[in-house]
Amino acid sequence: MLSLAGRPREQAGAFRASRQERCDLTSLWAIQEKSGQRAVEQPWYALEVRPRWEQAVRSQLLARGFEVFLPLYPTTRQWSDRRKTLFHPLFPGYLFCRFGPGDRVRVLSAPGVRDVVGRGREAIAVSEPEILSVQAMVRSGLAVRPWSYFHVGQRVLIERGPLSGVEGTVVRVDDGRWRLVVSVSLLQRAVAAEVDPVWLRTL
Repeated sequence: MLSLAGRPREQAGAFRASRQERCDLTSLWAIQEKSGQRAVEQPWYALEVRPRWEQAVRSQLLARGFEVFLPLYPTTRQWSDRRKTLFHPLFPGYLFCRFGPGDRVRVLSAPGVRDVVGRGREAIAVSEPEILSVQAMVRSGLAVRPWSYFHVGQRVLIERGPLSGVEGTVVRVDDGRWRLVVSVSLLQRAVAAEVDPVWLRTL
């Protein structure tokens, strides 16, 4: 499952958009393009790529006629005399490509592609609703950022805030708030406190 929840972190692989891309918010925020005519029913797959190769792999796959989705987010760097906007992958080291079973070899042979994400040698398609959700977020114009993935029951360490250094288990309550549960095994009792997900790091 794709996740947009967790803790923001700095990303590698930033690049400047071309003049044409700067004029097209769709290209700026989420580079999703079609090259050639491909069946829309083909599933999306996540591709693992070499570090900082996201843009190069995107170009290679487009040249081979594949539909590619490389979600990006902007950051602005300020110098004394100018300001520059850079674009970073939302999922560093990964991008998404729509292809069929017969295209696997052509995809994997593109320079920079390491593997198709899956279980063992079995490629697993990314949920179409999840792809659509990410596309909607990056096209919204809102401040979208990478976020670490936490799930209910996961062991985490609090790195910030008044509970810094405490380890516990993540629990999400019905109103959407997050709580950290710390157990005392000997007593078979536990205590819980509401926490900001930004404070957490997975163990």
